Amino acid sequence: MRTSLKIRRILAAALILSLGALSGSALARTANPPAESSYSTVLYNPETQAVLYNDDCELELPIASITKIMTALVVVENCRLNDTLTFKSEWQVEGSSSGFAPGTEYTARQMLYALLLTSGNDAAVGLAEFTSGSVEAFADLMNAKAQELGLTHTHFVNPHGLDANGHYSSALDMAKLTAAAMNNQKFALVASTKEARVGGIFFRNHNKLLWETPGVIGVKTGYTAKAGRTLVTMAVRDGVTLICVTLKDADDWKDHTALYDWGFSNS
Repeated sequence: MRTSLKIRRILAAALILSLGALSGSALARTANPPAESSYSTVLYNPETQAVLYNDDCELELPIASITKIMTALVVVENCRLNDTLTFKSEWQVEGSSSGFAPGTEYTARQMLYALLLTSGNDAAVGLAEFTSGSVEAFADLMNAKAQELGLTHTHFVNPHGLDANGHYSSALDMAKLTAAAMNNQKFALVASTKEARVGGIFFRNHNKLLWETPGVIGVKTGYTAKAGRTLVTMAVRDGVTLICVTLKDADDWKDHTALYDWGFSNS
């Protein structure tokens, strides 16, 4: 953990009590939170918009494949998911791949499973072109949606999250985006799916907390060399919903689980 984070955490109890709100959301901390190791963290209640835990949650950082939360939301809001598209070899870019064969037809819904479960960068490019004709035009739709949601520390350049100048977000913005996305039933159905088979290809969700942490129902993992490990999850326990976001966190599985245990016990 960075020294600066440790210092801030020592002072946090006194500072949090003196802060009335952060970006319109009340901050609360009723017990000592667990230590965590990310560069930017938030634990957020989407129903009350309360920030239960904040560690530089408005810091603008590269976000890797959690970008695909916005990609999928824009797709489900702008496309008919039963429409088909023919997979193109030129959609294949570096990083994670769907395994889909060029020349094969898939529905937009099937492409979403490749996008959110196995984090296919090719699926991201294909869905972007299917929705708006080009990656550039699709990025405009992503940024328009970010503006609509009031995400003031976010800007998108591509639909997959590969490192690019001007492509960034913050933990708090990603939490707000996730709240909107999971409120869309079409998105939530795919993001919460553990396993799926599409055209003979088996997809297993990269988010292992769906199996390991009580109450987790989504949503997306990410990694690039520049962004490090990024993770967005949502969990529901005893009727309370929380969203956890960590950016550049080498121990994100452990941190999310510990923050949920702490957050639910203090909600």
